[in-house]
Amino acid sequence: MLDWTQCPAVERVPGKVGGVWIFKGTRVPVSALFENRESGACIDEFLKWFPGVKREQAEAVLEHAERSLAEALDGLRPGSIDDVTFEA
Repeated sequence: MLDWTQCPAVERVPGKVGGVWIFKGTRVPVSALFENRESGACIDEFLKWFPGVKREQAEAVLEHAERSLAEALDGLRPGSIDDVTFEA
């Protein structure tokens, strides 16, 4: 699970949109970005459909998710990929 507290582009406000993580200053759930991207929408389409979200916010969310995933994967490996050997 991602730690959204470390992403300045989002907020969680009790009582607002059920307390889910939303883009700061909006009522748009962060999950909407990922759901639309999974459905094939590009960032420009998402921003058109959700005009309250700024491009910088969407990019910050995607970068945070990418960085968090990379850190999680690094935590699973005892060393870097260069240290891995494969047997035939």
